[in-house]
Amino acid sequence: MRRHAPTDALFVSPPKGGAQPRSEWHAIRTLLPYLMEYKGRVALAIVFLVAGKLANVAVPLVLKDIVDSLSGERAALAVPVALLAAYGVLRFSTTLFTELRESVFARVTHRAVRRIALEVFQHLHSLALRFHLDRQTGGMSRDIERGSRAISSLMSYTLYSILPTLLEIALVTGILLYKYDVAFALITFFTLALYIGFTVTVTEWRTKFRRLMNEEDSKANTRAIDSLLNYETVKYFGNEAHEARRYDENLQRYERAAVKSTTSLSMLNAGQSLIIAAGATAVMWKAASGVVDGSMTLGDLVLVNAFMIQLYIPLNFLGVLYREIKQSLADMERMFRLLGENREIEDRAGAPALAARNPTIRFDGVDFGYDARRQVLDGVSFEIPGGRTVAVVGHSGSGKSTLARLLFRFYDVSGGRITIDGIDIRDVTQASLRAAIGIVPQDTVLFNDTIYYNIEYGRPGATRDEVVEAARAAHIDAFIRGLPDGYETRVGERGLKLSGGEKQRVAIARALLKAPKILIFDEATSALDSKSEKAIQAEIDRIARGRTTLMIAHRLSTIMDADEILVMDRGRIVERGTHRMLLDHGGAYAQMWALQQQEEEGADDPRESTLPAA
Repeated sequence: MRRHAPTDALFVSPPKGGAQPRSEWHAIRTLLPYLMEYKGRVALAIVFLVAGKLANVAVPLVLKDIVDSLSGERAALAVPVALLAAYGVLRFSTTLFTELRESVFARVTHRAVRRIALEVFQHLHSLALRFHLDRQTGGMSRDIERGSRAISSLMSYTLYSILPTLLEIALVTGILLYKYDVAFALITFFTLALYIGFTVTVTEWRTKFRRLMNEEDSKANTRAIDSLLNYETVKYFGNEAHEARRYDENLQRYERAAVKSTTSLSMLNAGQSLIIAAGATAVMWKAASGVVDGSMTLGDLVLVNAFMIQLYIPLNFLGVLYREIKQSLADMERMFRLLGENREIEDRAGAPALAARNPTIRFDGVDFGYDARRQVLDGVSFEIPGGRTVAVVGHSGSGKSTLARLLFRFYDVSGGRITIDGIDIRDVTQASLRAAIGIVPQDTVLFNDTIYYNIEYGRPGATRDEVVEAARAAHIDAFIRGLPDGYETRVGERGLKLSGGEKQRVAIARALLKAPKILIFDEATSALDSKSEKAIQAEIDRIARGRTTLMIAHRLSTIMDADEILVMDRGRIVERGTHRMLLDHGGAYAQMWALQQQEEEGADDPRESTLPAA
């Protein structure tokens, strides 16, 4: 970014609801510890900064002596040669010290950006599922992108533009005040004050246009990402034109704000140029008058002119720099606000790791609701003995999948407790708890990478033989080997290149590779045809043997062999027992079984058999 004028195309999102940041300077306080890690480099960069500016200010002084030595009767060949050599050395020194400053400071900038971006990334992964269900991916990704870029921009603007300009102003006005009439310094100060006042006032007025641009940019970006992620749904309903129209609504509002921002920027630039031209003209008129009356030499005129050029060229960028620094502070504050997001689920101080060998899981009077106004689980109690399998069935919305989320500790219970071998899961580390659990979810989402990577994700670092063995166990190895690229086949965004059944078998292979002590199957075979379902169900039964297993199912045929079956309705367990016991009881389970049998007998495709909706 050095030696280039910042553009007017950087976007900044205001905080949600259009509120102003609580303190832009809070971002500076947050950033300082990262900079202080390299105190020596920062100090050395400032030394090079000062040295470079001293050399830059000395250039007009030497130029003055060169002009004076060549003017009139004082011309002497030996003197200009020495001065010209000094002039060349100073010119080179200005560039040398600038490059040294940037080389020394580069590690500080990039390391700070890297560490902060990594910290934000890790923090986002540590936040509870509730945060990620509420977030807007497009807007949040923009916040992180802008925040990282803002750190680099702020450091560059501060060290490479603001501090050098302020230092040069101080040096030049000091020299003018020392060597010449006080009027030179007064004109310079007055011009600078008028320029800064005008720039700040107009820039603050322009902020509303910039803010509106940023709001519409974020909204458009969020809509675009949401639409592209739901590409298939858009196609299903033929709503391409509808999506384009919604996207264009934000683009039109952005366009209107951008036009106002650009025209106001032109007004700002014209006013700045007028102030600079007036100030430079006044100084040059004063210097020319001094040459005419003999109080100043021609070299003095050249010196004053050179000083004015050195001062006013950086000032041309002051309005842009002022705005960009303010926006960088706002961007950083917004990204740092992500770091301030409360970790709803946190490890307790000194929490030990879970030591699960043949774990027994117990839900003891568990109450829970995603919202305080709606209870999802109400006094749920049951036990999964070590090495046994418990299945849970019920209509949609009965709370089945919530049991898995609570066991994984995506949320904490609002009442009661969940224990593993008698230890409350809130008293052990989340990492050790989740390491002990393997899950095959109903909706499998894969990374946009290869099939091999997605299976290996169950245990990063596993050998290829182990990955292939897991694929065989999930009955997907033959399918993979039949693909042109085999295990290196890329699955696309969210695994969209694979069918639902193929994705689910990849998820099963991934869980098998993890080799956990606790297994959760959340509708693990819901996307499979009957033939594949029977094959994989037999494999699931095999791998579940000897492991503590929770099975959540719609198809009752998949959980017939469970050690215990729980029937849930409206957040409560209404029946429990083995498959045979529940059929003999003739209650809700028996009714669901009979209904499913009728549907399977009457359906052309047995894959259509599911539990009735609530």
